[in-house]
Amino acid sequence: MSYSPSLGSTLTHTKMRTPENVSGFSGMCAVCTANCTGTCEIGLSAIRGSEAIYPYKTDINQFASEKNYPLDFSHFNINGRVFGAQGCAEDANEATFPKADINIEFGINNKVKLKAPIILPAMAKLNWKDYYAGAALAGVLVVIGEDVVAKDKDLMIENGKVTSSPLIEEMINSFRKYYRGYGDIILQANYDDDNLGVLEYAITKLKVKSVELKFGQAAKGIQGMGRVKKIEDALKFQKMGYLLYPDPSDPKVADNYKEGKGQVFEKIGKLPMWNEDILIKKVSELRKLGAEHICFKTGPFDPKDLIRIIKIASKAEVDLITFDGAGGGTGNSPVKMMNEWGMPTVYLESMLHDIIKKFKKKKYNLPQIAITGGFATEDHVYKGLALGAPFINLVGIGRAAMAAAIAGKNIGELIENGTVPKEFQRFGTTKEEIFGDIRELKLYYEDAVSISTGAVGVFSYLNRISAGIKQFMALNRKFKLEYIDRSDIIPLTDLAAQVTGLETYDEIIIRELDSL
Repeated sequence: MSYSPSLGSTLTHTKMRTPENVSGFSGMCAVCTANCTGTCEIGLSAIRGSEAIYPYKTDINQFASEKNYPLDFSHFNINGRVFGAQGCAEDANEATFPKADINIEFGINNKVKLKAPIILPAMAKLNWKDYYAGAALAGVLVVIGEDVVAKDKDLMIENGKVTSSPLIEEMINSFRKYYRGYGDIILQANYDDDNLGVLEYAITKLKVKSVELKFGQAAKGIQGMGRVKKIEDALKFQKMGYLLYPDPSDPKVADNYKEGKGQVFEKIGKLPMWNEDILIKKVSELRKLGAEHICFKTGPFDPKDLIRIIKIASKAEVDLITFDGAGGGTGNSPVKMMNEWGMPTVYLESMLHDIIKKFKKKKYNLPQIAITGGFATEDHVYKGLALGAPFINLVGIGRAAMAAAIAGKNIGELIENGTVPKEFQRFGTTKEEIFGDIRELKLYYEDAVSISTGAVGVFSYLNRISAGIKQFMALNRKFKLEYIDRSDIIPLTDLAAQVTGLETYDEIIIRELDSL
């Protein structure tokens, strides 16, 4: 059995001629006939070349791996208990799920209160305005993604450094408009952003308090890539400091472009060339400028590199490292990279648990750790918290939160147009009737009814996640996050038990019976 998908995918807008008869090891149709018009990825490659590597319409879509990984969080079930209570009195009136405390703090020295152990990872496309606003409504962390300045039409640069970015300012203000004392908005920078002084500008001019350095580019870790059709745009990006292939400033390339010859221009992000000294110095400089929280973001790289990142973070007194497992993503990366690169989240988190445990034994001062990569519902979040306990206490939800922002916005527009979808008419016909959590938002905002339905959608979605986490906590008689531990999930397969080292049901029974 092949874990990889066939060569027909919604990611590339392709399909198999005979999807019921596919050769597993190649991903091709079992019979490739002479009269096929080429609807699969090979056919797309035959007419578009290297363009076929990339997902379809990245400006209006988000993507994730289609690979059927041999291990994911479905291989675990959540445990449950019937005696006692941890984190509250053994009182049936007190030990109830709405009272479970899922508040947590972010930051080593400058503590920021969060309403839930959730971070919305880096995003800078699609409905970002409601994504950030919804995070403020919900009181959680949210991250502005890399390379925003490349999208900013009003960007100003002097001597190779950013002096004004109205787009970044607008993104930050989307969060600040609804900030209510919980959560924070973090600005991420990749290697090119760093060279352009994006973080320095944001800290000094926009008073950003939390920033993040990204190891790698684009989704997960590959170089950021984007095809540029016009030579004028290619020259603009080159002037900003980006790598462009072929070189648009080469007269021969320019002449070929005018004649319709040569490759399409590609804007390629630089791979970070950092080391321990550079990063420790960088973190110190950002703090001196006024940053109160410095974060690292990395993908599922070689384990020795991840260990090195943790060591550097410890020495630099970084506040948070977010580790992004294979499987999730938002997508500007080649499809095969999303499918075939890196450790899936369960493998990554299991490995991180053991690595951090070793660091703790050696008395390292460590940052907070967040895990992300494919989390979408409350069972995923609870399992993620349990698998990483006690070392991993934040879970990132990216694609799903953006989906809520998009759905909320679209439904709101339909309500305004008087075309409420049939499936929602059972709730009513007005914004307040259909978006049930506006009632709760009225407790915090006088103008709650005027808040964008996309932002309300994110708030409501995270409300559902929070309620679900509390229910699973109560199921295990645990009413504070600190009591969640690895015994709260049980592996259902041999592979899950082998990778995580968790006790199986059989092992628990043997242990308990031996203690009689």
